[in-house]
Parts: sequence; structure tokens; C-alpha cells
Amino acid sequence: MAHHTLRLRVRRITPEAEGILSYELVASDGGRLPPFEAGSHLDVHVPGGFLRQYSLCNDPEDTRHRYVIAVQRDDHGRGGSRAMHELVREGDVLTTSYPRCDFPLLYARSYVLVAGGIGITPLLSMAYVLRRQRVPWHLHYCTRSPERTAFRSRLVSSFAGRVTFHHDQGDPSQGLDVKALLATRTGGTRLYCCGPAGLMRSVREAAILHQWPREKVHFEAFSAEATGAITDRADTEFQVVVRSTGATFPVPPGRTVLNVLRANGMRVPSDCEAGSCGTCLTRVLEGEPDHRDSFLPEPQRTTCRNMLVCVSRARSRKLVLDL
Repeated sequence: MAHHTLRLRVRRITPEAEGILSYELVASDGGRLPPFEAGSHLDVHVPGGFLRQYSLCNDPEDTRHRYVIAVQRDDHGRGGSRAMHELVREGDVLTTSYPRCDFPLLYARSYVLVAGGIGITPLLSMAYVLRRQRVPWHLHYCTRSPERTAFRSRLVSSFAGRVTFHHDQGDPSQGLDVKALLATRTGGTRLYCCGPAGLMRSVREAAILHQWPREKVHFEAFSAEATGAITDRADTEFQVVVRSTGATFPVPPGRTVLNVLRANGMRVPSDCEAGSCGTCLTRVLEGEPDHRDSFLPEPQRTTCRNMLVCVSRARSRKLVLDL
């Protein structure tokens, strides 16, 4: 969590699709808000002691007077989304971090955006920026049905001709053909993907198959709540120890082990930073990981002494890593 926090009043809550609400947030004192860039998120203190990351989905040019986030209710998650839906009301004040961006929109000649479900949120913010830049881009939005497609009418009215919807009715084989989509690539194209683990895995495999340059492919995972990790505890700070040097660093709520290690000068291999590729798999010498990835098979979560440091945290107060 950032050292500086904001107090934001919920000015408006809007149903955006089945099970999805958007929250328009303004400064509680009526003042101006810090700027943000497309792909940014807020760490939000949710009633019940949860800390959750939600992408900003509005136009960054709105930044001086409002932020907009959207939350999909997950009745099988850890409770944060249920608390947002059930406990937060218009007029309430939430404590959040300043906007942070781990999924920046980098320069390219053209863009392919792939969203799955609530993963539309950071890509919607990017769409506003790309429209102003007048560069070629196209968004492929994958959902179960039109009723579960957040911001559908806004996407149709604001970005006509730039968005293709893919509804699979719960059968991924009937949805977007990712291999066909990525079979051709013009020079200078970047690919951005945000969505559930299965979609991101398919996109990554197709990008590798068709030899997209790794540096041109960008992913953002859902929060840990949506990666399949089930726990009834809110995130707490823990210590990570680097075995080779003995250096110890705190990992606060809202930050990942990978980000903390990088901030302290450590080079840890990583790729997706979404818990699905296995590149950052690191051996744990002491302590108990809290696995929040979609890479390790279920049996290995209790027997394997490895963790993906891009998303997983700790059940113990300290982790000693073989670094």
C-alpha cells in the first residue's frame, strides 16, 4: 500500500452488467484528484478489512474530478467483491491509495486489446487514450453473454468499428479463436490482455506459437480474489528474506513479492506477472506460501516448496527464498 492515501466519496453506483457494478469516486473534500494513466489501479480498503486492487476504467482526462472502478461480484471469492456490492453505498467514503500503474500503455504503431469479463476495465481506459491518438487498434471482448458484458452500450456508442464482442455461452471453444487472431501481426503492434487465467494462458500460448516478440505482449491479471486462491483472511504484511545475502524486506498489503524484490535491486525473471506462466517460480526454503497462481497443479500447492512471486503471498510471517 502506498504511504499516501486518498479519501474518496462514492458519488454514484451503476449496474453495468449482470453481477457487475461501477463506482464513481470523487474527492471527499470536493478537491481535485491526482492524475492517472491508462492501465492504473487503486488499492481500495473495503469494509470488512479487505484490501483490493481495482483498475481505473474511465478516461484519464477525467482525472481531475473523478475515478471510476468496476467490481464483479464473486460469491466463491474471498469476500472483497461481496463486501463492495453489499456494504458500500452512495455517499460512503473509501480510503484508497494514489493511482499506481503496473500495466502501462506503451508506444506502438498499432494495438490489439483482448479482454475477458471484468478484465475490460483497464482496457476501456486505454481505448479512450487510443481514440485520441488516432492510431490503429481493435478490442476483442470475451464474455459469456451480452447480459454479462460490462459497458456494452458505451463501447458500441463510443468506439464503433473498434470493438468485437465474443460470447461463448460458457463454452470457451465457442468464443474467440485466439490462434487465428494472433496468426498475423503487422510490424510495431503491441498486444494487451486482461482477463481470467484461462484466457491469458490461451493468448500467451498463441503469441508464442506465432512468434510475437515477448516485449510486445502485455498481461494484467485479476486480483488474487479472481485467480482461484481461496482464503478467508485479509492481506497482511510479511517479511521476505533473500537467502544469499540475508537481506530482509517487508511486503505490505497491495504490493507483490516480485515488486518488492525489484524495488530493492533484485533481478527476478518474470513474464506474465499474472501467476499463469511459471517464469518467476522461486524455491521457498522456509515459511509457508499462500499460493494465488493458476500455474501450479492443486497437489503441488501443499507439497511443492516453490511459489510464483508475482502473485502469491505468505501464510507465515516470514518467507526465506532461494535467491
